[in-house]
Amino acid sequence: MVFESTPLRRIEEDPQHPCARNTWPATLPPVAQLLDDGLDLGPATVFVGENGAGKSTLVEAIAQAWGLSPEGGSTGARNSTRVSESSLHDHLRLVRSAGTTRRGYFLRAETMHGFFTYLEENPGSRPEPNFHEISHGESFLELAVDRFRGRGLWVLDEPESALSFSGCLALLGHLKALQAEGGSQVILSTHSPLLAALPGARILEVGEWGLRERAWRDLDLVTNWASFLDAPERYLRHL
Repeated sequence: MVFESTPLRRIEEDPQHPCARNTWPATLPPVAQLLDDGLDLGPATVFVGENGAGKSTLVEAIAQAWGLSPEGGSTGARNSTRVSESSLHDHLRLVRSAGTTRRGYFLRAETMHGFFTYLEENPGSRPEPNFHEISHGESFLELAVDRFRGRGLWVLDEPESALSFSGCLALLGHLKALQAEGGSQVILSTHSPLLAALPGARILEVGEWGLRERAWRDLDLVTNWASFLDAPERYLRHL
């Protein structure tokens, strides 16, 4: 059976807990736009943009507002090594689809080492691999494939940091399969033109303009990589 509804329909500012616009992270244009206008979500949303633009801040806040640990894991995970996340999640209201699942999982490459230690120290009811004994990319991909199953909200922050080209392709294939099953929703931030090509995804380019919807071929991310691969010497001679 294919479920038509996705877990999360819309994100907007919580009118009971408004965020001061003169304080970070509301000073970031994409965050301010989200708070002012809200954001409707479909089955897959991909955020792309430069470092510091605010895409990870948005993804992290959405994950926390759903009840996921900011350092990775499900709604039951309580791993915390060093608090660095913003308070944006406290100012968001999630509009969920009626009767849908509350399952979800958050994976972010920068905190995976600590999260693997957390999993070792808090084993579940079934045996798991010793993630520290396999490569960073292999462990990240294995965890994603194992945890992202069935209906749920699957959130990823820059997963390409852990993955090779073939690893990105494998992750893309798994996310595409989840979409085909129905009832799943993907929210992803990335610097990878490969992952940004997730079939059916709405792509939002994050920057000083706020949030703007772009076609994959029109992304700065894609055109810059294509230009570099076509003639790397044009870039390297300026270094």
